[in-house]
Amino acid sequence: MRKLHLPFVEAPHEKAARSMDTMCVNESELHHPWYYNLKFMAVGMIFGIVFIKAEIVSWYRIQEMFRLQSFHMYGVIGSAVMVGAISVFLIKKFKLKTIFGESITFTDKVFQKGQIIGGLLFGLGWALTGACPGPLFAQIGSGALVIVVTLISAIAGTWTYGYFRDKLPN
Repeated sequence: MRKLHLPFVEAPHEKAARSMDTMCVNESELHHPWYYNLKFMAVGMIFGIVFIKAEIVSWYRIQEMFRLQSFHMYGVIGSAVMVGAISVFLIKKFKLKTIFGESITFTDKVFQKGQIIGGLLFGLGWALTGACPGPLFAQIGSGALVIVVTLISAIAGTWTYGYFRDKLPN
């Protein structure tokens, strides 16, 4: 029988293993009422509209990218990487804190061969479906209802990975 791992009941030897997870180590200890998250939903909706208008969720644009026929998506991804790199640099340089005054920390990740396999599977799925996990909901919201199959597949794949994670080459 598989052991259920709960984050609030963690043995000391599991802390080192968990530090290599992709879990957020900057998780806030503050608790807010449910309606506090409505602003994040509004920002997400605006973000989805921008994705649709910029054709970032367009299956045709994604296919152009994988066929090396257009720079559009490479420009979007490249500019996002640059904004992220500059943001991390500024956060580290000025020791910025969250809006609630909590410290922001960055931890180094250890390379694992499973990342190559996972990256290849992710890229293959992205190329076949024309859908990255981030904008799936924007694609569904724009009327591409067939993406519901991709969403269900992404959820099933995530669940499958979580179930077999201890047996995979991490």
